[in-house]
Amino acid sequence: MSTSEEEKKNSTAFYSSSNLENLNKLCDFLRSSEGPAVREAVEMDKRVQYIKGEKLVNFMVEPKKGTKWPKNLPKIKSRNEALEICKELCKIEYIHRSEKISKGKLAISRNREFDESGYFTWIYQAHKAFSNMMTTLLIVGFFCCTCFPIWPNFLKIFVWYLSVTFLLFVFFLCTFRGLLFLVIWVIGYEFWFLPNLFDESLGFFDSFKPVVSFERTKPGQLPYRVGIAIGFTSFCYWAITQPSEFDGFVAAQGDFIKDLYEGTLLSDMSQQDKEDIDKPKMPTLDDLLKMNPDEDEDEDEEIEEGDVDSLFDKLMDEEEDIDEDEE
Repeated sequence: MSTSEEEKKNSTAFYSSSNLENLNKLCDFLRSSEGPAVREAVEMDKRVQYIKGEKLVNFMVEPKKGTKWPKNLPKIKSRNEALEICKELCKIEYIHRSEKISKGKLAISRNREFDESGYFTWIYQAHKAFSNMMTTLLIVGFFCCTCFPIWPNFLKIFVWYLSVTFLLFVFFLCTFRGLLFLVIWVIGYEFWFLPNLFDESLGFFDSFKPVVSFERTKPGQLPYRVGIAIGFTSFCYWAITQPSEFDGFVAAQGDFIKDLYEGTLLSDMSQQDKEDIDKPKMPTLDDLLKMNPDEDEDEDEEIEEGDVDSLFDKLMDEEEDIDEDEE
């Protein structure tokens, strides 16, 4: 038996399903940042990562430039050997074959065999230290949010400023993207800064890829571009020739942002009410008395009836005294 055949046999046996620990080490490497690039999609209402079979095989045989193959794992020499390993991964359900339904959506395929032309979703989970850390941070963040009423006042102010700053940043980012696209679209090109920023089918990092997209507009849009150009030019002309009105608009926006940061935009409470907002509110004596207005009215009626009776008795006594005097 030649040396190459012996190495092939040894590496194939090394990555067989009977040596599950070795396969786990290989999958840890493939699922790490040094491994092949994967894409994200939604499958059965869960976000998953998938890769084409051909790319997985190519990476096993010839890793990308700069990749450091683990020293404790023998290298894979041929495509046939890589195919056998991929079949083992499918057999032990570390990956499964999927079908593309639409952009960003997958479905489990009925075909379980490994094929280079198919798409395969990773089931194997690498080290979960990062996942456990994120779960812990999520739980801690949840408890912090539920305990917000007992936070110190300076932390509440910090969260308010942070929220307002983030809101304004997103608003100005969307405005900047829209205006930039509009100006270049009028010229005849479609230019987007962060084109996938609001694509819900992509992951967090993929939402920022690519940074820009640039291509020619589709034919038949010339009348629309001319109309938008006229409207945009008219607005710019109005802003330049009517500085008093436009300056008032800018000043109003400045006051709006100032009120937003100070927290006085929608507030009609006094400072004392703001400071006592977390304190339990106990009803006062006046509030308790006002809670039963019907009883108060009944008491007033009884008092009025008693006054009338006493007045009537007094008049009767006076008449009797007058009659006695006349006799």
